Amino acid sequence: MLNIILFGPPGSGKGTQSTMIVEKYNLKHLSTGDILRLEIKNETELGLLAESYISKGKLVPDDVIIDILLQTIDNDSKSYKGIILDGFPRTLVQAEALEEMLKARNEDVSVLIEIQVDEDLLLKRLLARSEVSGRSDDNLVTIHKRFEIYRSQSLPACDYYKKLNKYVAVDGVGTVDEVFNRVSAVIDSHI
Repeated sequence: MLNIILFGPPGSGKGTQSTMIVEKYNLKHLSTGDILRLEIKNETELGLLAESYISKGKLVPDDVIIDILLQTIDNDSKSYKGIILDGFPRTLVQAEALEEMLKARNEDVSVLIEIQVDEDLLLKRLLARSEVSGRSDDNLVTIHKRFEIYRSQSLPACDYYKKLNKYVAVDGVGTVDEVFNRVSAVIDSHI
């Protein structure tokens, strides 16, 4: 199976690229952000807990995210050629848990693709997105907090995959199609 991690800071285009990758490669898209937003919208216990972290720009605890992901992978990923993870892993603990989880299923991560974009451009993208989506985590204070958390907590997960020789950086600046062509070239080299 083709198991891809799409990695990058908030606003780097992971969701947009994931949608295109799913269509081209028939992968199951697992977005922890989408899953959590659905839980929040439905006001479930998990959703309320998640919202208490997300609204402050903090990460939802590892154990909660790992449980959600395990359930989702086991439920319906069998009919796909693999999975694309968007928004997971976000910490070193999550990366290590993912490796163990996949090994237990005789699988592994094919590649981690990091979409790289300068923070000034990311800030402009996120503020523009907030005008359209009304997302509670797309405000100036929370965005800066999310960038700080990305650098301190998420980049070590990225480094973990560098050590496993499963890391490729992609320039995330340009049109959606230009970025997609770069991402596709990486995926094609791992099929």
